[in-house]
Amino acid sequence: MSVPQEDCLFCRIVAGEVPADVVHRSERSLAFRDIDPKAPTHVLVVPLVHHCNAADLADNDPATLADMFVVADIVADQEQIIGYRTVFNTGAEAGQTVFHAHLHLLGGRSLTWPPG
Repeated sequence: MSVPQEDCLFCRIVAGEVPADVVHRSERSLAFRDIDPKAPTHVLVVPLVHHCNAADLADNDPATLADMFVVADIVADQEQIIGYRTVFNTGAEAGQTVFHAHLHLLGGRSLTWPPG
């Protein structure tokens, strides 16, 4: 288990120091709208406890990892999304820009692959 990081944006959101459009909170996770959405619904689900990425979270707190997917499904139901995508970016090379594990929930439009 990690302690909150002073310079971590998501730790500060969890602590209520930085405002966010929160859509759900569980005992282990917080879900809020992404400020740069890539789909009509783009919500980030973060663990309340700091873990630098999904691999660290899975190694150290698999129950919270599972909770994040439960929260994503609850949010999808609230948003009346029938199909959705969940994505973790792990590491800068994969596009992770905030180094606090977070699950992207994307939906509200067709998300066929490959895009375009």
